[in-house]
Amino acid sequence: MQIEKTIIYTDGSSKGNPGPGGWGAIVAYNDDKAKAGSLKLEGITQVVELGGREGHTTNNRMELTACIEALKFTSSSQLQAHSFLLYTDSEYVKKGITEWIFNWEKNGWRTSAKKPVMNADLWQELKKVSEGKDIEWKVVKGHADTPGNNRCDEIATSFADDIPTALYDGEEKNYQIKIRI
Repeated sequence: MQIEKTIIYTDGSSKGNPGPGGWGAIVAYNDDKAKAGSLKLEGITQVVELGGREGHTTNNRMELTACIEALKFTSSSQLQAHSFLLYTDSEYVKKGITEWIFNWEKNGWRTSAKKPVMNADLWQELKKVSEGKDIEWKVVKGHADTPGNNRCDEIATSFADDIPTALYDGEEKNYQIKIRI
C-alpha cells in the first residue's frame, strides 16, 4: 500500500514552560527516486525522524518549530513533496494556521484585542514554509494511542532533557512505529 500524501507527525515539549525545550517530527514519504541496481523501484516508502532543542522556550514554540522543521525537510531537493497529512496534538497549531492566522496577518500581527500575536515570528515562518503545499492538518490526542505522536513526544522530551535519542532514517518496513492510522 502506497501513501498518496506525505505523512508528518509533530510534537513539542518544554520543561518549565518556559524552560529547556525540544521538538520531534516524523516524516514518512514515497521515494520515487530509489533504485536497486539499474531497476527503478516505485513507491519505496521511507521514514525520517527529526528533532532539536532550545535552551529557553515554551511548549507552543516547540510545537510550531516541529511543524516548521518537518515542512522545511520536505522542501529539500531530495524530496520535493507537495501534498501532506500533518498530525499534531496541538489545537493551538491547527487553529492558528487554519483559522486565526488570516486575521492576525490582516491586523498587522495583532489579536482581536489589539495585542501583539504571541510567537508571531514562528507563525510567519510556518505560513512561509506552508505556501504552495496542500496540507491537511489533523489533531490527535496527545499521550494516547497514536504511535507516531507518542514517538514524537519521546523525541521532543529527550531533546528537552538534553539527552537526545537516536533518530531513525530508513525504509518504513524496518521502522518499529506504525505510521498509518
